[in-house]
Amino acid sequence: MFLPLKDDTPLRVIRFQFVTVAIIALNVAFFLLTGPLAGAEAAFLWATGFGVVPSELLAVANSPSSSFDPIAEPLTLITYMFLHGGWLHLISNMAFIWVFADNIEDAFGSFGFALFYLVCGVAGALAHVFMSPASAVPLIGASGAASGVIASYLLLYPRSRVWVLLFMRIPVRFQAAWVLGGWALLQVISLFMEQTEGQAVAWWAHIGGFVAGLALTLLLRNRLFQSRS
Repeated sequence: MFLPLKDDTPLRVIRFQFVTVAIIALNVAFFLLTGPLAGAEAAFLWATGFGVVPSELLAVANSPSSSFDPIAEPLTLITYMFLHGGWLHLISNMAFIWVFADNIEDAFGSFGFALFYLVCGVAGALAHVFMSPASAVPLIGASGAASGVIASYLLLYPRSRVWVLLFMRIPVRFQAAWVLGGWALLQVISLFMEQTEGQAVAWWAHIGGFVAGLALTLLLRNRLFQSRS
């Protein structure tokens, strides 16, 4: 529906969003290494090996002596965030992170934001696993973590103005509350549409990451924006 382009919220505490830039750089680097430059067969192996496969993860959780690696499988809850299935998948996730994550890093501090990002990503993956326990399809992408960033921004900067590319064609400036609130509503609507139309997007990962971002921001809200040396 839309792609974020720019917001008008300046940094207040940190001088530069090093963690945000590092996350984007890692995602782009891993995409190039595991996608276009690797070939279709290698990309599939990366996705199945480092993406979250619900049935395999639960097999390890239910029986450590299963045929799946009890150490490697849980690590996919982290590694899956840095893999993407195509250019559009990568660009859309990185656009949301680029526009909104710098201000969340400013609020949480760089180290705190890194933890926040990973926790939201893990929460998104677990929500997907819980709702699709028998799935053998690997979950990949930064959408769960990006959803947590969106939730946090919605709580902290609802009146900020955001430029978006509406319908991927028309640049329009909206209040963040409308843009991100509409995005959240779209995830819920899409979830119910999936049940009847069989869409392949992991909407529960989006919702899980979003809920985690809301919860963490509400829990830590009074401690945010404190001066850091």
